[in-house]
Amino acid sequence: MKKSKSGMFLPKAKKTDTPAHSWFSIKAQSNNSAVIKLYDEIGGWGVTARSFAQELASLGDIKNIELRIDSPGGDVFEGITIYNLLKGIDAYVTVYIDGLAASMGSVIAMAGDKIIIPTTAFIMIHKPWGGQVGDADDLRAYADLLDKVETTLSETYMKKTGLSAEEVATLLKEETWFSGTEAVEAGFADELSTQSQTTHYANSKRMENYTMPDKLKALLKPKASAAPIAPDETPNAPVTEADILAKVQAAETTRRASISNIFANFGGQHKDIESECLLDMSCSVDAAKDKILAHLGKDTSPATPGDQSHVHAGNGNIVGDSVASAILSRAGHQARDNDNMYNNYNLRELARASLADRGIACATQAPLAMIGMAFTHTSSDFGQILIDVAHKSLLKGWEDSAETFEMWTNKGSLSDFKTSNRVGLDELGSLRKVKEGAEYKYITTSDRAEQIALATYGEIFAITRQAIINDDLSALTRIPTMMGRAAKATIGDLVYAILTNNPTMNDGKALFHNDHGNIGTGAISDINALDKLRQLMRTQKSGKRNLNIRPEYILGPTALEAQANQTIRSASVKGTDANSGIVNPLQNFATYIGEPRLDDDSAVKFYMAAAQGQDTIEVAYLDGIDTPYIEQQEGFTVDGVSTKVRIDAGVAPLDYRGLVRSSGVA
Repeated sequence: MKKSKSGMFLPKAKKTDTPAHSWFSIKAQSNNSAVIKLYDEIGGWGVTARSFAQELASLGDIKNIELRIDSPGGDVFEGITIYNLLKGIDAYVTVYIDGLAASMGSVIAMAGDKIIIPTTAFIMIHKPWGGQVGDADDLRAYADLLDKVETTLSETYMKKTGLSAEEVATLLKEETWFSGTEAVEAGFADELSTQSQTTHYANSKRMENYTMPDKLKALLKPKASAAPIAPDETPNAPVTEADILAKVQAAETTRRASISNIFANFGGQHKDIESECLLDMSCSVDAAKDKILAHLGKDTSPATPGDQSHVHAGNGNIVGDSVASAILSRAGHQARDNDNMYNNYNLRELARASLADRGIACATQAPLAMIGMAFTHTSSDFGQILIDVAHKSLLKGWEDSAETFEMWTNKGSLSDFKTSNRVGLDELGSLRKVKEGAEYKYITTSDRAEQIALATYGEIFAITRQAIINDDLSALTRIPTMMGRAAKATIGDLVYAILTNNPTMNDGKALFHNDHGNIGTGAISDINALDKLRQLMRTQKSGKRNLNIRPEYILGPTALEAQANQTIRSASVKGTDANSGIVNPLQNFATYIGEPRLDDDSAVKFYMAAAQGQDTIEVAYLDGIDTPYIEQQEGFTVDGVSTKVRIDAGVAPLDYRGLVRSSGVA
């Protein structure tokens, strides 16, 4: 790796279309692919963003782009535009560094999904530079602009290499040159190629802006009498057997890879036909397509009215929806569609089918690399399919979770994470009489209001490439289901902790306090004790006004559940003769809810609560969304995708008058 001093050019050049003799071309190929040769400078003197955009748009629906770069760089903003155009197109971009990707040429190269470089080629990166005429304020503003540009360019390098901002800044500071081998080692390229191309910009005046290593300068100088060779021209040199052999081998490699991609759509089936096509060098890609289509249609007849193809999608994405349907049925989230050809595919085969359907070359990829592409490629929907399955599993766990707090707590909504005040039962007295013709008066509320605020609860789990290779559905089903249950259990923990911990209310007294008139005694089997507890709630007041609150639920440990139901559901009173005529005055006055968390606190203590919706304990969710979120992100610490589960909820007691506690003993 060599360093020298230079900078990036930020000219105010006249923007023109690409010159007629520029070494820049975009040509559509067969099989929805195109080759772009960027053998020139970037900007008004060479390849403009405008001409690049026009040529790119003319290609139509392209799935694969081969971008060949041999450029000393140029205008920053023109280059950034070209970079964004390449990143935004729905195609797999393979970049070949044929000679030099310097300055903005290196930034454009970072747009590739894969970057291939020969050992004899170079990548150069450095800080942006330019000139400005004006006063001190103008110069300071221009310096700020250069800093912003450097930050933008650094992000493209960091995203590709995984290097830190500090590491990239060090490389940019003194202008760093990477040979092909060094570029791969540093992460600026993905693999080495044994092929190299002749550089075409050696006579460019733009190269005078660089202080280049002497050895590299020698490589770039053309011979005295030689003119630059255009990309589509062949030099007047003898063709050797090695040249011919290299071309034949390259063509055969391309043919075999294209045929393998066709058969990858069928998940490894029809291997006999694939082998036949691969071994026959005279079998073209189109001929291979004809053979597989003929095989698939040999037992069908267009005259058979009942022989109709089955489409699994309502949005045109037949393969994607069929893959999703196959995984969802395996996960138990929907019924199996017997017409779906992907039902018997494992997860690895489904990942490959998802890529092949989008025209992404993957037939020769190793399993780990192929699945990584399925997760991360912009055209692939495999990652989103997996996250949808995981989300359904998460919601199933949440909805199936047997939590009791939902039966009696008040559900609320908060729009942000700020602390909010809730008006309690004593905020309003009786309405005042309004005399005829008199004005209505505004009510005055007290300062007593209970506070509630949201908090975020969550965990992260991973969907790894190894899980896909091993066809392990637990990462998509069992783990998210368990996390859905855990999310709801977290809310339950918060609710019942309020009852057992007895927090302080806004008036400075505990939720259950003698001054609040909501503490009693007596066993759950004692009718008289239950009646006294009921009276404590019925006689609560707001000022002088009776609130007339009726208990709706008894909350207690599961240890008391049978005894409690016998007491409050029986038609007679315990200890009396069945024919005595003494009826149970509290029969069915409340519903008993047995909660294991209360067993952990006490085997005899229990509570009474008012009807749901009244001021007892509120469980509030962000914007009222009472289900957990699931988010997916490609991670650096996990060989796959990190999946985050979170829920934003707040739990708080709203008023003490809707709750009564009994010690459970006389």
